Amino acid sequence: MLMPKRVKYRKPHSHPRIKGLAKRGTELAFGEYGLKALEPKWLTARQIEASRVAITRYMKKGGKLWIRIFPDKAITKHPAETRMGKGKGAPEHWAAVIKPGRVLFEVEGIPLDLAKHAMTLAAHKLPIRTKFITRN
Repeated sequence: MLMPKRVKYRKPHSHPRIKGLAKRGTELAFGEYGLKALEPKWLTARQIEASRVAITRYMKKGGKLWIRIFPDKAITKHPAETRMGKGKGAPEHWAAVIKPGRVLFEVEGIPLDLAKHAMTLAAHKLPIRTKFITRN
């Protein structure tokens, strides 16, 4: 699963509200087809990995895949049945902050119908609405 090798701070601030649109990463940069996010959300490393597996299994050996997002935010949690206080919980998993308009995955080297179906399979693994895009 994806996670940073090292980070400057082990426990980042939460900031649960994700306001606004994505500033960068909104256009196709590498492949012919892509999957674009339409909602703001934190995507966990597990969700990204599940989508990646779905795409690569469907594409088999053909084509190339780019993952345009990376989970670099540590999500912390207290253990179950722990009393209030005693500071911030330990890092539990990693998440990527996704804003609307962000390109999540890109593929090339496969036909349009194959790419569309692969991206649909990946979209089913994600907790957000997405849109299939192509290069103009």
